[in-house]
Amino acid sequence: MTLAIFTQLLEPEGIAPAQDFEKSGRLICYNLPAIELRAKIRFIIGEIVRFNIGAEEEVRRLMKHWRAELSPKIEGGEDELFVSGFEDEEKLIDLASEAPIIRLVNHLFARALDLNASDIHFEPNENNLDVRCRVDGIMARIERLPVRIHTAVASRLKLMAKLDIGEKRLPQDGRIDYQIGNKQLDMRVSSLPGVHGESIVLRILDRSDTNVDLAQLGMPDRVLKNYQGIISQPHGMILITGPTGSGKTTTLYATLEKINSERQKIITVEDPVEYQLEGITQIQTNASIGLSFAAGLRSIVRQDPDVLMVGEIRDHETAEIAIESALTGHLVFSTLHTNDAAAAVTRLQDMGVEGYLVSSSLLAIQAQRLVRRVCTDCANTAALSYDEAAILEIDISDCPRIKRGKGCEKCGETGYKGRVGLYELLMMSDAIRHHIASGADANVIRDQAIKEGMQTLRLDAIKKLDAGMTTPEEVVRVTRAI
Repeated sequence: MTLAIFTQLLEPEGIAPAQDFEKSGRLICYNLPAIELRAKIRFIIGEIVRFNIGAEEEVRRLMKHWRAELSPKIEGGEDELFVSGFEDEEKLIDLASEAPIIRLVNHLFARALDLNASDIHFEPNENNLDVRCRVDGIMARIERLPVRIHTAVASRLKLMAKLDIGEKRLPQDGRIDYQIGNKQLDMRVSSLPGVHGESIVLRILDRSDTNVDLAQLGMPDRVLKNYQGIISQPHGMILITGPTGSGKTTTLYATLEKINSERQKIITVEDPVEYQLEGITQIQTNASIGLSFAAGLRSIVRQDPDVLMVGEIRDHETAEIAIESALTGHLVFSTLHTNDAAAAVTRLQDMGVEGYLVSSSLLAIQAQRLVRRVCTDCANTAALSYDEAAILEIDISDCPRIKRGKGCEKCGETGYKGRVGLYELLMMSDAIRHHIASGADANVIRDQAIKEGMQTLRLDAIKKLDAGMTTPEEVVRVTRAI
């Protein structure tokens, strides 16, 4: 027990630990194995740690001493550790280099990695600095720190990201390479000035997760077979659509890994390059020097490529060059932010691309989403209620039994662990090309694709619900009825 309460020395005052805890006698006990607790302590301290049994009073005295070191009183003026409002760059660097701040930031990174978070948000408000993580697409607060340490934490993050540590008035973007255990992480850093200080967001990219196979993404067998057939075509354009965080980049990287060979030259232009792929030439856009998607794409077509990947089509010029490349013998992949596959056609037309060019160049459009998976460690079988069936607009006999996670230590008491993709593949046909060339709206194109056998995102979600992969709440949250 004393070992368990000692871990509170690593938590600022008023902060709940990462794991659920409960009172047991006079001591607070974490719901973690002792070996894991000791490993966490050694990692955060960064030194050799010896564990001994101590009296409760001694432990409380040590806790009080540690908190005093981390959160000194600020009446002493600017020489104190966490005073905000520094403008002198040297003082900010000194502030960011203090050992307690380094330990705290490293601790937060370790917490985020334990949770398998995709993003870490540092959000200052009037009284607190909230630290939240996006886990399986959902935001969850992991720490609430005193707002007085915001300047120190922000300075530490900006220093690691090689940003201008003294600039607090303008947004900045950077990158952190971070080694934790045997994992090498790339973290994209974005700072944005706010009323109560800079909001800083880190996108976590794990280099060890780059080898993703298409078969592991959760595509239905028929969709996977059709998609693999399409990406083997010699030329044309394939679009992946969906909102931010729907797995578009993962699908594109898995696709490039699938078709990559010594017989083909593959070039990408991305913003940013999230993962480095062996045997593929990857270009990072840089708007400050004029290297936009359009400029990069215009240059790489002169590099004799077979396959092009454009991170995102954002404007008419990029769309026009991508379509022209597809029509002149290249296989082109790109992404769009649209609600479904059919809406990608009207989005391109809204950018000023003629319908006949869209219909001539497109091979397929795939829309996708990510839903949270039911935790397999605490899943229970349950009956779908009539109210849930009504909300999903299905007959209760279509999905009589579902699975729900009751919550456990493995899933952080959420009932969910990991995510699975939902897919909607719209393949070009003569009828669909005719509708596109004639300027038909998205509803007409969608209806024709459904007649030809396209499975919508909602239908794929219902099938994964019936298979026990997800829940009705996730289906409603992520998809809409057509």
